[in-house]
Amino acid sequence: MEKCSRSLNNYRTTRSLDNWKSFKKIIKNVKRSFFDEKIQEVANKSHGPWELMNWISRCKLPATKAIKHNGHQCLSPESLWDTLHSTFNTVLNRQVDLNILSKIECKATLLWYPFSKEEFKQVISKCNDLSVPGPDKLTWCYLKYIIKQDECLVNIINIADTCINLGHWLNYFKYSTTVIIHKHNKMLYDQPKSFCPIVLLNTLEKLIEKVIAERIQFTVTSNDFIHPSQLGGLKFKSTTDAGVALTHIVQSG
Repeated sequence: MEKCSRSLNNYRTTRSLDNWKSFKKIIKNVKRSFFDEKIQEVANKSHGPWELMNWISRCKLPATKAIKHNGHQCLSPESLWDTLHSTFNTVLNRQVDLNILSKIECKATLLWYPFSKEEFKQVISKCNDLSVPGPDKLTWCYLKYIIKQDECLVNIINIADTCINLGHWLNYFKYSTTVIIHKHNKMLYDQPKSFCPIVLLNTLEKLIEKVIAERIQFTVTSNDFIHPSQLGGLKFKSTTDAGVALTHIVQSG
């Protein structure tokens, strides 16, 4: 440690590149010596590498109790499923007042043109290869390689066009895997709302959905279907725009 401090002070005094490199080299050697010493110490003990666990900070597990719903504890997988499903899908089968559609100004009917190869290539180029795949286990990295084959891309486009023409969404696209994770900084985890569902869809479905969303957003934006105050979920809109809009409303009284 003395050597490290001396080297750091030397760099802070001179601010030279050579002294900086010297300081980094000393730090690297000191770290290596420390870990070599620890590994050698563990190797001489009967417990083996598990002794290394003592030098990492232990994770503090959240306080967990059986989840309660309507005054009853969920003690079986069936009751837990019913509770989480009813909590995360509260809008399921909710009645919708369709009369609100009559207040929308009528617009001219637009033709829906077949998808192009460029649309799919542009959308998939923005997808993160590190995203977790859904039930199909197909990652974006693999799908990007697949659509490089022109025949495969044409088949995918035919599937998308057929779904639009028939007005039918394949059951395969509706399959998903839901992972339940706990929210941070909760005092107790005995309520369903203390958890958050992460839904993983099939990657091919997500690709077609993204292309449709891009097409719809371009159409509704270019034809003034969206209110100017709508900022969420739109391209080239951010929290900065929301802040500017709010500031304008406040200052204008």
